[in-house]
Amino acid sequence: MSSILPADPRARATWRWGGALAAILIVQSLLLAAVFWALANGSHRRAIEHALTDDCTFFALTPPVERADELRERLSRDIHRDHFLGLFDGRGRLIAGNVARLPAGPTAGSFVTTVIPTQLPGKTSDEARVTICRLPGDMTLLSGVDLDDTEASLALVWQSLLLALIPGLGLAIVFGLVAGRRAARQVDAVRDLTRRIVAGDLRQRLPVGSDPDSFGMLCAHINTMLDRLEALVAEVRGIGDDIAHQMRTPLTRLRARLDRSLRDARDPAAFAEAAEGALEEVDALLGVVAALLRLREMEDHARRSRFAPVDLARLVDDACDLHRPLAEDRGLVLDCAISPAPPVEGDASLLMEAIANLIDNAMKFGPPGGRVGIELIPHADGGTIRVSDSGTGIPPAERAAVTQRFYRGRRQVEGAGLGLSLVKAIADLHGFELRFAEGRSAVELVCRTPR
Repeated sequence: MSSILPADPRARATWRWGGALAAILIVQSLLLAAVFWALANGSHRRAIEHALTDDCTFFALTPPVERADELRERLSRDIHRDHFLGLFDGRGRLIAGNVARLPAGPTAGSFVTTVIPTQLPGKTSDEARVTICRLPGDMTLLSGVDLDDTEASLALVWQSLLLALIPGLGLAIVFGLVAGRRAARQVDAVRDLTRRIVAGDLRQRLPVGSDPDSFGMLCAHINTMLDRLEALVAEVRGIGDDIAHQMRTPLTRLRARLDRSLRDARDPAAFAEAAEGALEEVDALLGVVAALLRLREMEDHARRSRFAPVDLARLVDDACDLHRPLAEDRGLVLDCAISPAPPVEGDASLLMEAIANLIDNAMKFGPPGGRVGIELIPHADGGTIRVSDSGTGIPPAERAAVTQRFYRGRRQVEGAGLGLSLVKAIADLHGFELRFAEGRSAVELVCRTPR
């Protein structure tokens, strides 16, 4: 078999696909033909057996003195001479009929045997399906049907099957090869795509028609998966670049501090001061790493299993109590306006972290001695948490960028630029909306329970 296949692996795959489909269609055609033949043969046989059983029932109900006349009447109406009837006495002698004697062999049910006709000139024997039944009055009835016409009908059915089967097998072979070639081309397209993706080209996509079939829908899902994969890879690359950029400055500063301390420190106190400064730098770097790990955990939706009903009013009230001393230390006024709101599904600790980040940003970027407001505005399926300050707010051109990692704009403030990134990740995890209010310096977290 392998010697007649093409040398090209793709061509061999096409032949194998086509051969397999053609074989399946051929087997299906043969099975259908066999089932049709068995049904046709069985239907004809059942019709004959039913007629023979009717004869036995009729003559069993006929008075014995009238049976011979009824039998002759039936034979006279048999214009095709294909019905055999014979009435015999208890000793097996013919009383009336067109059969010379009872055949030897079984006497139960219907069976095919050779009968000796008495009214068919030129024929001394004939093949027939007969039934022998015992009648009241010590009589025996033989009822049979000549099989010549039956065999001719079945031969005609067989010829019709062959005439239909031969072109059907040819169509099965052609369709199998065509369908196999099409399936092989589709599989080759996926194989080529995966090969290019493995080589690093994530921009490749499978073609999808305007009215896709099942394979086209599969290609569309694969393309969607590749879009997501390309976005994730780009995001990972961007995170790597951001980490390298953000870590370089503090690491350089830490190295310079340690190098200078080793060269300039002359006593234990100087060494201790240098160590404390280095620890502060290390803690800042660890904070950045911890924040990135938190973002990664939320993007994997690993915490959805911890969701439970959350009381937004209590959560916002706790956040206000937590930040009020810090606001007083900075000379800020912290106003909290909390109205009862329906509970929402979520992680209370993450939502608290999001609210705390919003409040921290408002205190950090607002003017000294200003006001920071926290409001909980209820609505039918949750509530909106609004955090505002008396500053100028975020310019519209920067609003899309401030939720990106490490973005701090042109303001020289402490932090790694991950606060709003964490808030955005927490909002996305819960299916909430983070938006910036128009005409004022305020950020809103819209919390809704999915319906």
